[in-house]
Amino acid sequence: MNLENIEAFVYVNHFGSFNKAAEVLYLSQPSVTARIQTLERELDCKLFDRLGKQVVLTEQGKQFLPYAQKILQTFQKGKLQLQQRTAVPNELRIGSTASVSNYVIPELLPVIKARFPELTFKLTTAPTEDLTAKLLNREIDIAFVRKSAHPAFQSFLFHEDPIKLYVYADHPFAFSGKASLRDIIGQPLVFFECGALDWLRLHRVFEGLDQPPDIVYHADNAETAKKLVMRKAGICFLPGLTVRQEVAEGRLKPVEIEETAGIALQTNLIALSGEHEEIIRLLRSVDLREALAS
Repeated sequence: MNLENIEAFVYVNHFGSFNKAAEVLYLSQPSVTARIQTLERELDCKLFDRLGKQVVLTEQGKQFLPYAQKILQTFQKGKLQLQQRTAVPNELRIGSTASVSNYVIPELLPVIKARFPELTFKLTTAPTEDLTAKLLNREIDIAFVRKSAHPAFQSFLFHEDPIKLYVYADHPFAFSGKASLRDIIGQPLVFFECGALDWLRLHRVFEGLDQPPDIVYHADNAETAKKLVMRKAGICFLPGLTVRQEVAEGRLKPVEIEETAGIALQTNLIALSGEHEEIIRLLRSVDLREALAS
């Protein structure tokens, strides 16, 4: 049985599409189709059904999937062992989203450097989609991204950053530290939009209002958004890491909003399965709150 056929099967299932699987595997769509057909002949069963443009597993496909995934994982681990890819490299290439690059990486790198003094670093800042592509192409070694699922990756929750309303120091909300969602109506709002799925929850909360919030400024950069707030241009929902210094200095004040409690920006640490395990173990052991407080 050809391992490439099993790989095609796993990828088609993950993406629900022959075309998308072909794109990720750098193959033509007919090549992926041919691999699936060959595998189906070897197994003497049909693995996929088509539902419009989507493809879904048949019952036989569902039964075979965990074995196919295990075969790929076992092969990759064996290959990595032979190539000694788990050894710490001389240079660690780290990819991260903008917020992690700005507010986490400067605190994190000295922790890694203390454990691996000979290590040098190359940093890349990009959106999650670009970083996952770079990781697949081995242009980077590890990445800090928003939620991402891919059969070739190992993924771990690294940090959840609460999203709260922040106001300037002498804003009326600052004195009580609390407000309701309805209190926001009529307040000029700076809306920071980072593009992560976590922000959809904020959108849904606002949809429940009788009238929309007064969004005066849309910003795709946290630094721009918080500076607008400090200039008293409006108030803004922001992740806690982005305003840590300003809150400590008293220039920004957090305001509790019951309707938005629990909304947080999630950052995952990802790498290719079986690779850079020593670095990953170290990073997973880091208490980020303690590192940021030091």
